[in-house]
Amino acid sequence: MEPITIEITTNSDRLDKYVTDYLKQDYDFSRSYVQSLIKQGFIKVNDNLVSSNYNLLIGDIITIDPKSPEELNAIPQDVDFEIVYQDKDIIVVNKPNHLVVHPAIGNPDKTLVNGLLFKIKDLSSIGGYLRPGIVHRLDKDTTGLMIVAKNDKAHKRLTEMLANNEIYKEYLALVHGNVEPNKGKIDAPIGRDKNNRKKMTVTEINSKKAVTNFEVVKRFDKFSLLSCVIETGRTHQIRVHMAFIKHPVLGDHLYAFKEDKNIEFGQFLHSHKLSFDHPVTNERFEFSCELPKEFNDKIVEIEK
Repeated sequence: MEPITIEITTNSDRLDKYVTDYLKQDYDFSRSYVQSLIKQGFIKVNDNLVSSNYNLLIGDIITIDPKSPEELNAIPQDVDFEIVYQDKDIIVVNKPNHLVVHPAIGNPDKTLVNGLLFKIKDLSSIGGYLRPGIVHRLDKDTTGLMIVAKNDKAHKRLTEMLANNEIYKEYLALVHGNVEPNKGKIDAPIGRDKNNRKKMTVTEINSKKAVTNFEVVKRFDKFSLLSCVIETGRTHQIRVHMAFIKHPVLGDHLYAFKEDKNIEFGQFLHSHKLSFDHPVTNERFEFSCELPKEFNDKIVEIEK
């Protein structure tokens, strides 16, 4: 399917409605499917990623890459990751480094979702074609524990639990510098960086509340190992908050220093512990997983 370009000549509807109506005759996509195309970045305005409820203005240029459902459907692939726990409702996985969670532009396959589809017969449908079962995400270079839903009932409840801060999520982060004090709370809203769409930043503009609690686990000469417990789940939250207090995560190619881009491992950030009540049985679960070898090796290196 060839890309489509549209110039808006009069003030118009919100983006998802306009595109649904425009494509109706040739493609007959549902509005919810058009919303999924917008979310995945296949529909842009002025070459920018925008939300489905963006109100179109005179002069706006819409670009549409009208992917069919078949093209967007994630395929089963044998991908290496560990299943820590599984029952009929949920899965807990240990995500390795350099593994993207779900297909998107630039990463069409060989993601965690592709691996889940290869290993698991049933996943919840709420995430759609590209995010079946995905309740929350970890960045590509963040390792550790994630919860996946196997049915819609579990998915809906887990989403509610995340929104209500009912899931305890603790990370280990190796950051630049000696962090003072030993414990602290970063309560600073996070939104999209207006100068770089790939980055998030602490801002009062179009932002959402973000809270990270931290505690120093161990200090080294030029680094600190922190335990970070997040009360909210914003994109890049710990990475943005650590950079905000001038202690960016070591190896963070986006938010740390120029020399960090030379660290192939990426950011030293690990989802270490999860505690929550089972979304269906209410049984209390607690999981933890060890640091990746590369993370441990780096600690040994900087201890010398």
